[in-house]
Amino acid sequence: MADERKTLEQRAQMTDLERLRHSAAHVLATAILKLFPEAQFAAGPPVDNGFYYDLELPYRISPEDFPRIEEEMKREIKANHTFERIEVTRTEALEMATKGRLGALGERPEPSKFKLDIISGIPEHEQISLYRNGEFIDLCAGPHVMRTGNIGAFKLTHVASAYYKGDEKNPQLQRIYGTAFKNKTQLDEYFTMLEEAKKRDHRKLGKELELFCFDDDVGPGLPLWLPRGTVLIEELEKLAKETEFTAGYERVRTPHLARENMYLTSGHLPYYVESMFPPMILEGESSGRVGVPPAVSRVSRDTPGREQDAHYSKRRRLPHFEKPWAIYFITIGTRNRRVLSPASRTVVLNALRHFHGQRYELFAAVVMPDHVHFLIQPWIKETNEQGDNVFWSLGELMHSIKSYSAKEINKIEGTSGEVWEQERYDRYVRGDADLEEKFLYIVNNPRGESLVGPDESYPWIWTADFSSGESRETRDSAGGTPTLPEAHASGGDRYYLKAMNCPHHHKLFAAVPRSYRDLPLRLAEYGTCYRYEQSGELFGLMRVRSMQMNDAHIYLTEEQFEAEFNAVNEMYLKYFKIFGIDKYLMRFSTHDPEKLGKKFVDEPALWLKTEDMVRGVLQRSGINYVEVPNEAAFYGPKIDVQVWNVIGREFTIATNQVDFAVPKKFNLTYRDRDNSDKTPLCIHRAPLGTHERFIGFLIEHYAGNFPLWLSPEQVRVLPIGGEDESDANDVIDYARALHAELRGHGVRATLDTSSDPIKAKIAHAEEKKVHTMLVLGRRDLEAGAVSVRIHGRGNLGARPRAEVIADLLAAIKERRAH
Repeated sequence: MADERKTLEQRAQMTDLERLRHSAAHVLATAILKLFPEAQFAAGPPVDNGFYYDLELPYRISPEDFPRIEEEMKREIKANHTFERIEVTRTEALEMATKGRLGALGERPEPSKFKLDIISGIPEHEQISLYRNGEFIDLCAGPHVMRTGNIGAFKLTHVASAYYKGDEKNPQLQRIYGTAFKNKTQLDEYFTMLEEAKKRDHRKLGKELELFCFDDDVGPGLPLWLPRGTVLIEELEKLAKETEFTAGYERVRTPHLARENMYLTSGHLPYYVESMFPPMILEGESSGRVGVPPAVSRVSRDTPGREQDAHYSKRRRLPHFEKPWAIYFITIGTRNRRVLSPASRTVVLNALRHFHGQRYELFAAVVMPDHVHFLIQPWIKETNEQGDNVFWSLGELMHSIKSYSAKEINKIEGTSGEVWEQERYDRYVRGDADLEEKFLYIVNNPRGESLVGPDESYPWIWTADFSSGESRETRDSAGGTPTLPEAHASGGDRYYLKAMNCPHHHKLFAAVPRSYRDLPLRLAEYGTCYRYEQSGELFGLMRVRSMQMNDAHIYLTEEQFEAEFNAVNEMYLKYFKIFGIDKYLMRFSTHDPEKLGKKFVDEPALWLKTEDMVRGVLQRSGINYVEVPNEAAFYGPKIDVQVWNVIGREFTIATNQVDFAVPKKFNLTYRDRDNSDKTPLCIHRAPLGTHERFIGFLIEHYAGNFPLWLSPEQVRVLPIGGEDESDANDVIDYARALHAELRGHGVRATLDTSSDPIKAKIAHAEEKKVHTMLVLGRRDLEAGAVSVRIHGRGNLGARPRAEVIADLLAAIKERRAH
């Protein structure tokens, strides 16, 4: 989550600019306390473009208050106070926070409540430190600049609201944002860039240039592409298809939805469900799988107030979706992917069992090293004064489970602080088939994540004994998964809109027997995907719910990996050159050996080998990259591609991933030279990302002034005079002939035969950012020439007609940058 505390390792890697901005946040807090001594401060980190500090204050700070806050900040900077690091014990830190001294200018009657909470989350082994500048002392691990006077130029930018630690159950705080640089020149350049960015905003230009639109009746985050915008899509697809054809890719097509079973196999459910649209239930269909008996509560199912037909909620983690008698699939992860010891896992399982039969019906549970899955049905808690049944809320149940288990875990492991992250609620379990799917997922989870082998037992699984109505731990004699209850007719089948293309492509690989001679197999598709982005996260084309992805999956042997990965990177470099992207960075994310089998697939030799190969490819290619530990995908190393547009704004456009795990889950195999079946590796790649995000980037990169080959309207023919002017008929005929010739060559050319003066015609064309304007008058007609005008460059003079057409066709074919 965005408000997670940085590790000491992350802090040590802070750049000089991040240290400066971190220090500016402390100076901001100092200034606010001079004006509002009662302010309670939470966290104040550096961020991508500046810094912020979260605070609680009855008075609502507004931009009108910024000048006087900035004046106080200037006084603190002028005082040139030293940033002094003070190391304290946990007891000393708690005592100071209790006296209100942390995040303050002195002791106060009210304790520093947010600092008390932050202290509780600091690992026991970590040294607690404070930083002092002048009278201000704050709980902080650093680092900072030497003195307040080292903070160069700064400016407060805006104020927003933010929940403490990003959790809507916590208090809502004021978040004051600012930015800082080493000097005023850099600060001025930054704000100049912001002003230019406003002019280049793809939402503004998209409307002005008639590229795309959104409509409330269609739905938020679902862009509609107008004809001019559709040109951009088709040109990008043409580029990708030509490039991929030359590189040996084969094109495929897949449907826009699939059964839930496929996403359970891939692992996208339940882990990715928050980003997927709710399922469609087809009551008349069945996947043909054996079902789990319907849930039976020990409270009468005829109790008044029960809803017979609970509908699915829109999202998880929203309390409004709670319904009487609903069954929920719940996942709770440990904070910072903390690995629980065997004894701690037993504590969690016992906590879940403890409330079974008291506050809820527990159908199945599995406690993994860093997360837990379980199926529960809340029971009636009491009857209110109106005679209505009141059920145990999910919030109450989660609090009971988490608080009890956290206390015992900290006692066992000698730790303190929070153990659990925010729980994730799946949508309602509906019907026997759905209940069975979740049940099977839980009992097979240890094998799916390679914690145990096919014939090994996993001690921390619990399921209900449906035959007796009691509950028990059920493991067969071979130590496998719990014994499934007797078969029962299943309900409707569940389909999800496609959120990713890879599971479909895996099915295509499996559809035909494969040999080592078929590899590498490169399957490419501009596949349409649908992802449920929260409405507050939607942003023009950059964050949408419907997207068309330049996707491909390369199935290959280990021996082929280096050549294929290098070819993918070369494809990126080719695209960067075409689009004039001069600044880029590859973020190479690797694994953590201590988390093998937990956060990362347990293939240590394969991890080291492929990471070495990726690293070698990057080094030998001379590609600009940085290495980031512990951020790989679960199934292999990955590369996130960062690019900067011409005004210096950073974008993430694509990701390359190496997949060791999922092909095995789909039982993908090829027949090798020795006649044995082996599982291929898979490279996931999407160099052009999605149409939506990449076109949003290009609009801002070019400011709408697209190169000729990409321009929605490449040429506009502008005859001097109009059709209603008899003396201009010859010029109009000449213009029509030129227009027809251009269209015949496939050039996106239009003809303006209006009676507007030529200056007005040029102005209209410039407004729509038409790349090339061909102005024709009687002298051009007589000379067999045209006068060429380029948007943004002005009049280039008259040239022979044939020469102009030849140059236009060459520029389009070569995809010239200008």
